[in-house]
Amino acid sequence: MSHALTHILKNECPVCHKGKVFTDKNIFLNFSLPKMNEYCSHCHYKFQKEPGYFFGAMYVNYGLTVAQGIATYCIAQFFFEKNFDLRIIPIIAVVITMLTPFNLRFSRLAWIYMFKGYTS
Repeated sequence: MSHALTHILKNECPVCHKGKVFTDKNIFLNFSLPKMNEYCSHCHYKFQKEPGYFFGAMYVNYGLTVAQGIATYCIAQFFFEKNFDLRIIPIIAVVITMLTPFNLRFSRLAWIYMFKGYTS
């Protein structure tokens, strides 16, 4: 599992681990919309199997966003006197907005890795 996470974070093909899934070299600090390669440049593995293939990645993205929102709340609450101060909400919104490009890429990569054995 840790090797798969390493390959996901390196944006590597789930089959050969040499080609890149996204055209961007870095999935962390990229604030543009994700552009995926259709096939792996090394082993020619097709990343998008069928139309709507990445609808399931939305659930992964949702889970990541909820976890990041809860983590942000847990960290931010130490800087306020009340347990729930309304000023925490904009902080959570900014953090979630800033992490959206990473979440999009990570959720698609995780979805591809979960179903890499699926052949069309």
